[in-house]
Amino acid sequence: MLHDFFIKEQLKSCVSGAVLFDEPLDRYTSMGVGGPADALVVPQSMEELVQLVRFLRKENIPFLTLGNGTNLIVRDGGCRGVVVALRGLQKLSWASDPEGKIRVQAEAGVPLASIVQLCIKESLAGLEFCTGIPGSVGGAVRMNAGAFGREMKDVVTAITVLNEHLELETLSRRELSFEYRRLNLSDEAVIVCAEFALCPGERESISAEISEILALRKSKHPLNFRNAGSIFKNPRNLPAGQLIEETGLKGTRRGDAMISEKHGNFIVNLGHARAADVVDLIEEIKGRVENCRAIQLEAEVHIVGEDG
Repeated sequence: MLHDFFIKEQLKSCVSGAVLFDEPLDRYTSMGVGGPADALVVPQSMEELVQLVRFLRKENIPFLTLGNGTNLIVRDGGCRGVVVALRGLQKLSWASDPEGKIRVQAEAGVPLASIVQLCIKESLAGLEFCTGIPGSVGGAVRMNAGAFGREMKDVVTAITVLNEHLELETLSRRELSFEYRRLNLSDEAVIVCAEFALCPGERESISAEISEILALRKSKHPLNFRNAGSIFKNPRNLPAGQLIEETGLKGTRRGDAMISEKHGNFIVNLGHARAADVVDLIEEIKGRVENCRAIQLEAEVHIVGEDG
């Protein structure tokens, strides 16, 4: 369908950002693997996103939303339909409320790193735990990202979604149901904006905590290689990395994909890994941990697309 000239021209008319065809997705994922998307479209505003999604739904064109691509493995055959890159949704604002808290509003494409920097600049406390998490707002909220005992559910006060009826809808915190590494939300809903409640704090202590977290992540995580973050969720408060290390799998390779020697719950790209290599390692880890410990690991990363 996307080879149709009319469809291509309509996609271009929906947005002011880039519209790219047969675009390799390894350029857009932190793991650096993935085949081409039939089309990759970059809306530059919430209004353009709404217009684009309405067109895709009308034409029955499948689509996948993409943030920073940090929790995603795209198979080597790529993705059919349209990949909607949310990186153009970059509005970020904040204001005080009557209760003395600071309400930060961020569109889906805003990197968490940008909000952490805002917190340092404006002396805002509450999101320090996001330090070093490489995702963007939309993905972080949908997966209830967290670290060091805190999660997005602790600071989110509302989100705005493009719902299954193609309407923008704001949901308050009491209407949201968070679980470990998951927000219970329809797969058809697209998160376009989130609001966080933060508190005024001391810049020195905020900066010190952020520096401490960065140093801890650098000491434990293989940040010198491309990776997709934690591959598995921690089962019942057991560290998945510890379980994997106990199986002796650290350092195991498939092509240029390797289970990190530094942290068992990371798979790294040594240079030219294929998605198939990464998926093979994921399956091997699951099988070995189940055989050795009778524990079924659940993937934290999302695997999408077609085999090459």
